[in-house]
Amino acid sequence: MALFSSDADPLGPFSGRRIERTLGELVLGVAALWLLAALPYPLSLTLAQTLGATLLYAILAGWLLHHWRQGALGWANRITLLRGILILLLTAALFTPDSFEARRFTWLGMATLALLLDGLDGWAARRQNCQSELGARFDMELDAFFILMLCLGLMIADIISAWVLLIGIMRYIFVLSGHVWPWLKAPLPENVRRKVICVWQIVALLLALLPFIPSGIALGLVSSALVALTVSFALDVRWLYRHAPSSLAGT
Repeated sequence: MALFSSDADPLGPFSGRRIERTLGELVLGVAALWLLAALPYPLSLTLAQTLGATLLYAILAGWLLHHWRQGALGWANRITLLRGILILLLTAALFTPDSFEARRFTWLGMATLALLLDGLDGWAARRQNCQSELGARFDMELDAFFILMLCLGLMIADIISAWVLLIGIMRYIFVLSGHVWPWLKAPLPENVRRKVICVWQIVALLLALLPFIPSGIALGLVSSALVALTVSFALDVRWLYRHAPSSLAGT
């Protein structure tokens, strides 16, 4: 998936024109978030939950404003932003366990929609020929947060104990480790295995959240996601170590 279009703003990355265009679309994102949160169906969020989702959105918007180097977002980016809004609303809904249990199917339906949008924004980016490394990074970080949110859902619903969070935090452990061992920050080559395992994690966690799935099957699904993710990270770390400059590999 590529988040960012390729038409650079001639006034520069920090121009008022660029910020005005991007900020206008991000403000519309806030309006969309509050509209979806205010609907009596499917999530029926409280004011506190809506404010929490808005705070998370402000962090997301700040990151986007800091890194954005063009003007208007473009359709691929708007779809990605909508997916982010859905994920933030779903995250806020988790913190009222009774409401979450009562609306589990609709919650899962929205989570499935967020997963489908991940494919739609990629299709839009390819159709508009606007792929970028920054867009790929944004997509990856949003997927990581989505996976962490699903892990929280499994723990809050008392389906899987706290060890499920290992799946959600592994990406963040890897990023933090890069500050200790700089060779971990090197770019990795494109790999289908990484994409397949990411999708499987989300699908496995969503299936495990279904109320009619037996606990043993849910445990097997989540365990398979953890094993696949661990193996994938191990392979990436090995590749990075083997291709690191000798001066860095020893640190």
